[in-house]
Amino acid sequence: MSLTLDSLLRLILTSRVYDVAEETPLDDAPRLSRRLGSTVLLKREDLQPVFSFKIRGAYNRIAHLSIDERARGVITASAGNHAQGVAFAARHLGLDAVIVMPQTTPAIKVQAVRHMGAEVVLVGDSFDDARAHCETLTRETGRTYIPPFDDPLVIAGQGTIATEILRHRSGDIDAIFVPIGGGGLIAGIGSYIKTLKPAIKVIGVEPFEADAMHRSLHAGHRVSLEQVGIFADGVAVRDVGVHTFDLARQVVDEIVLVSNDEICAAIKDVFDDTRSITEPAGALAVAGLRRWVGRTGTTGARLAAVLSGANMNFDRLRFVVERAEMGEAREALLAVTIPERPGAFREFCATIGRRVVTEFNYRLSGRRAAHIFVGVAIASRQDATALAETLTARGYATTDLSDNELAKLHVRHMVGGRSPEVEREVLCRFEFPERPGALMKFLDALGDRWNISLFHYRNHGADPGRVFTGLEVPATDEDAFQSFLDTLGYRYERESDNPAYSLFLG
Repeated sequence: MSLTLDSLLRLILTSRVYDVAEETPLDDAPRLSRRLGSTVLLKREDLQPVFSFKIRGAYNRIAHLSIDERARGVITASAGNHAQGVAFAARHLGLDAVIVMPQTTPAIKVQAVRHMGAEVVLVGDSFDDARAHCETLTRETGRTYIPPFDDPLVIAGQGTIATEILRHRSGDIDAIFVPIGGGGLIAGIGSYIKTLKPAIKVIGVEPFEADAMHRSLHAGHRVSLEQVGIFADGVAVRDVGVHTFDLARQVVDEIVLVSNDEICAAIKDVFDDTRSITEPAGALAVAGLRRWVGRTGTTGARLAAVLSGANMNFDRLRFVVERAEMGEAREALLAVTIPERPGAFREFCATIGRRVVTEFNYRLSGRRAAHIFVGVAIASRQDATALAETLTARGYATTDLSDNELAKLHVRHMVGGRSPEVEREVLCRFEFPERPGALMKFLDALGDRWNISLFHYRNHGADPGRVFTGLEVPATDEDAFQSFLDTLGYRYERESDNPAYSLFLG
């Protein structure tokens, strides 16, 4: 069944979201506005009763159920925020609810759903695993399924955000930036905006590692992702919806892709202006707005960004803080070779001048030269390039590691770990879904076929578990080792040629 813009407009205007949802403010972001040279406005959906916009679509769908559908109870699959919306709506209407969630869902979201009285079933590593199990339970129990995004009433509920934006600002907006997961939010907002104010740009934002809508629009048909990054877990889906894709083709002007570092920087931007902390998906629109302004050189515009949620696990803040400076281009990570003699570090510091050294890692490894891992405060990416060129001109061999994931995730915490005893060390970096027992499961899969010569593991809550490991693999085992990697089932990168490894650990 096709869903037209006109029919969706009627559904938006007759939505029942305000039985439970708040009409959230459209706040100025003065610090970010000054920095970007445009007026930035933040649509505060993080202030909803469940700290996410998802309550709108979930309640609108459940409020329209028949008496028989309500009596059977409701069920849904969700990575977190839709789950809370369904649980809240079900409790408000006195309905029984079952929520199927991935095991990787942040604990704060799981606990919130349980506190609202819903039964939680944890299954699989991704939203798609949870959705498949939910479909089985729906058939077995006869419960009424509440889709997280691909449903006309859910889309219409999310579209009420656009009515508030236009009402608050009388339509004097040049562009609205909207995070995209399955597409329900941008389909609802975009449909309302393009029907009433088609001159306003509707710009979607996705992470590079979860860009199903971007790929689908480029291909002209729905594309299913093989791998999905779960740092921004609220938008971590393999497939966009049938309705949402069709609507996005009509109403989305463009999609901006951003990195995890840029998302972390955007979380900091939001905090600086609001003193509130959003979850990664919640700050996605701000990250996209920043990248779009930087790419287009736009100034003097009025730009709105939807803060979609604030269900952040506290233990993830350490990762956000660590990476925000990189996302803001406020810190450069450099590998620099200096002479191994007294006074050499002082001479190096004199070369970089009055810049702030944010990090310095070094351990003696030879008597002729020293490889140092150094963080330096910078003003921009161009500033980092200029610094590296200055150091090279002064005779220091310099490598910029600011975009090197191995350096940022592992090597900066391991500098000095050389060993002359290692034989034919093969380096690999792995990612696996983070949940209790995940590291042990990874080690069990690795087994004891090859000796582990290096191992570094970092846990960031709901972010993927990240392992950097060295294994002693004889040349005669190379084919068997590659076959092992290909069948292991974890995302991996071979890193033996990475300069961060060769300079500091090899």
